[in-house]
Amino acid sequence: MGSMDWFVIMSIAFAGSFGHCIGMCGGFIVAYSSTKIDPSMSRVAQLVRHSAYNIGRVSSYVFLGMVFGGIGSLFMLTMEMHGALFIFAGVLMIITALSMLGLSKLLHALEHSFSHLKLFKLLFSRLIKSKSIPSFFALGMMNGFFPCGFVFFFAAKAASSASILQGGLIMAVFGLSTVPTLLALGQSVNFMREIAFRQSMNRIAAVAIAIYGVYSIYYGLAYFFDLPM
Repeated sequence: MGSMDWFVIMSIAFAGSFGHCIGMCGGFIVAYSSTKIDPSMSRVAQLVRHSAYNIGRVSSYVFLGMVFGGIGSLFMLTMEMHGALFIFAGVLMIITALSMLGLSKLLHALEHSFSHLKLFKLLFSRLIKSKSIPSFFALGMMNGFFPCGFVFFFAAKAASSASILQGGLIMAVFGLSTVPTLLALGQSVNFMREIAFRQSMNRIAAVAIAIYGVYSIYYGLAYFFDLPM
């Protein structure tokens, strides 16, 4: 991956954090901020707890990146399989973009069904009642495994890297790029919740993901046809 790829990943993640991430993870942050954090706590104490949550979330993303990168490496047996992996990843990216734009209900249905699982509800109810710092980390980890269209895009990118190490790094960069916005949201629950602004940033991220998906499909087709690169 070149420097431009890393710049695109960071840009998409940062832009999307204002729209999609606040929409998806905002509920977690508002819930634990109002339940697990005492307003009388010092700013430093609150920051430690918000940081523990975000470290847990990013840790889950790194794990998922390594898993998907490992799965992608299995497709390195032939050039054709490598090309097919890029095409599959591109299709998934486009579905993610359509979901973020509200034009597809596929990923939304998966996100919604996961939140109603009994195991998810049980873990969430137990973690939300605890005020220990490790409980913030555990809540962040659980949030990291929550099905999310934005995560699917970066997981697809991790898989297309066909590398456990690079897959983990891609998801780490994604996660870290979303931390500033979500950390600020945690420190001030009303931070950047303006609907019009969030929708604009979400659209920008979705369009960028769709373009990246088309590029990935084109790159994959180049393994089968003589296409200019």
